[in-house]
Amino acid sequence: MVAYGWCRGIEDAELVHAYGLDYIECPLSALQLENDAQHQELLPAYVDSPVPVYAFNVFFPGDLKVVGPDADKERIRRYLHRAAKAMNRAGAQIAVLGSGRARAIPEGWEWNRAEDQLLQLLSWTSEELTGSGVTLAIEPLNKKETNSILSVSEAVQFAKQINHASIRVLADFYHMDEEGEPLDTLTANKDWLAHIHIADTGRLSPGTGQYPYAEFAAQLLAAGYKGGISAECTVHEPSEELPAALSFMRQAFRQLG
Repeated sequence: MVAYGWCRGIEDAELVHAYGLDYIECPLSALQLENDAQHQELLPAYVDSPVPVYAFNVFFPGDLKVVGPDADKERIRRYLHRAAKAMNRAGAQIAVLGSGRARAIPEGWEWNRAEDQLLQLLSWTSEELTGSGVTLAIEPLNKKETNSILSVSEAVQFAKQINHASIRVLADFYHMDEEGEPLDTLTANKDWLAHIHIADTGRLSPGTGQYPYAEFAAQLLAAGYKGGISAECTVHEPSEELPAALSFMRQAFRQLG
């Protein structure tokens, strides 16, 4: 069966729980992994959350560059080690590697060097996540947010090169729409899908716009997808939008189980 969640800060865990969502997806960067005192103070809220913290997004803080001349190997490796430990403590199952600023390729930096750095990052991550219960889902973004990994198929090519059970791929309905990516990429890459993000027109709540949800759901059904589906969007009235969107999600994806 699929599970439905919402991308929110941990301070909204009670709200997410109250409206009947299955889990919350929180920013990993909010855990202040590079500040031990702050991190230890923050972590209990995730461990004791009233709703499971199934996934973490915003993997890296924006100033931690993983591509280009400013990528600091030792800092990256320390961060990954602490991230794996924290996510395991919180009981998470998915870590989303979006972090468009962190992975953006600086002007003048050759693509082959950037690719090598990204592959090295994924290799280090696979080592740290082994035995943690967490799977990394590479998130394709759109060209307004970054300049690397802009499609599900491209993300899958990176995952295939690592070929490790802890490295998989996310499909985000919003980014796919922005990039004009065909929805049949979901079935073409079905063996690599580990997580889903959704929104609707204007990156607003699911069910409020014109996104082709029937086709998107049909592709997930054909792919045999069973996993998390997280709403990641702007919310103006949580008390109205969260329950309405959850009802819409359950109806749109009802055939997935």
